[in-house]
Amino acid sequence: MSAPGAEESALETPRLPAGFRVGGWELGAVIGSGAWGTVYEARAVADGTTMAVKVLPTGALAPGQRAALGELVAREVRFSTEADHPHLVRTRAVCTVDAPELPALDGAIALVMDRAEASLRQVLDSAGAGRPVQGAVRVLRGVAAGLAHMHGAGWVHGDLKPANVLLGTDGEVWLADFGLATELDGTHAHLPPLGTLDHLPPEWWSQRTGADGAVVRPTADIWAFGILAHQVLTGGLHPFPGATARARSLAAQAYARGTAPLRLDAGLDDDWRRLVADCLAPDHETRIRHTAASLAARIERLSGRRDPRRLLPVAAVALAGVTAVTAWVALLGGGQDRAGDTPRPSAPAVVTGAHSAAAIGDIPENSDVPKALRPVIVAAARRCTDAEVTPALLAAMLKAESGFDANAARPATEEYGIAMWTPSVFRAWAVDGDGDGDKDYRSPPDAIHTMSLYVCWLDQRFKQAKLPAADLPALIAAGYRTSDRTVIEERGVPERVRPHVEKVLSYLAAYQ
Repeated sequence: MSAPGAEESALETPRLPAGFRVGGWELGAVIGSGAWGTVYEARAVADGTTMAVKVLPTGALAPGQRAALGELVAREVRFSTEADHPHLVRTRAVCTVDAPELPALDGAIALVMDRAEASLRQVLDSAGAGRPVQGAVRVLRGVAAGLAHMHGAGWVHGDLKPANVLLGTDGEVWLADFGLATELDGTHAHLPPLGTLDHLPPEWWSQRTGADGAVVRPTADIWAFGILAHQVLTGGLHPFPGATARARSLAAQAYARGTAPLRLDAGLDDDWRRLVADCLAPDHETRIRHTAASLAARIERLSGRRDPRRLLPVAAVALAGVTAVTAWVALLGGGQDRAGDTPRPSAPAVVTGAHSAAAIGDIPENSDVPKALRPVIVAAARRCTDAEVTPALLAAMLKAESGFDANAARPATEEYGIAMWTPSVFRAWAVDGDGDGDKDYRSPPDAIHTMSLYVCWLDQRFKQAKLPAADLPALIAAGYRTSDRTVIEERGVPERVRPHVEKVLSYLAAYQ
């Protein structure tokens, strides 16, 4: 299948060598890096205290960019100086890098901050999709409390996202990166037109940017908290589909316009689901009654729960485990998985959320869909709430793509496995469907769950483009074989893939 587009890339940033001194601190290993700069582990030369130093190069910036960066740094330092809360990171000092032998970094701004063990982004990157991260409720409680303190003091964070939540070795949770934090002037403030695309609220895109910048309100942070909470509770799953931040922001805008539903992970506990949905109310006016303080209070009430995911009845859990083992044995031809270990009976891809084994009946018993695959296909389809994305449609597409052959291959077009993924495209959308911590296009559960995510996104794209609703299954099959852009530009099924699409539709009719 064809690539939907390339992921946005960050600019490459230069590095300072280990042992380099900035002010009274000696730099160590790199902790993280992004488009604006690099964060290093550091220790105080005087007493060995461990800190973190964020280095922001200025040499390659145009005068206007340098002035804007200076304003962001000044804002961060000012807020950090005024902030006094256990869930807000403090900036301890601001230095200038003196490195004439490294022109790209000479004169860079360096911020000395509290040292964290990891960012929430790093934790999510290593988490298993579909499961809450370790200490999920503690993390959300800390973020909400820090946000409530900021709002209560008259500030908006402006760039709340997992990379800007830091975690300490003793369970500390800190909000960080206050470069876009701004002080409210009444009910709102103004910011430069910056931010993280897939964490910005829908209204951000419809407003005009004036001389003072874009309007920002505390409800923008509430929206971003809803995105972050969904990611924390699901091991990193974004509530809006898309392979890139831009695509996810477009999906959020479609939801806000009422042309697409809000698709939260099926496994969320009802109370947590309502909390996330309240944060993701489609407009400022609806979201305004959900303050950071009220969210913090709700999370405190929910913190006694053992698991923010729905719990299956005992019988369903047992059956799901048996089915998972049976599936892997049947698909791989033996009693061990690809890595040589015994299959794990708790593979979460088989039954997600509140879907019990009875849901397997969505595929006719007398069909040729392999029984070992049926629970995987059903669980994958249930990730999407759009009516067109059914177990029968996924089964029909798999049948047409590979004949349910996990070892199918078309080397000439670089397509492999049961869902005929191009490896580079798979990586952009990959979902861990079998719970082994890996994402492998050769793994049927991974390939099928990822197919469901991409198919759901195609469905959203074609609805946004106002293509005929009655043709959506055919359009989805065509988009999977070509691309969303091709189908939208041709306003229907391209002739070159029509025989394939007709095959999918015939299988779909048989499976319904």
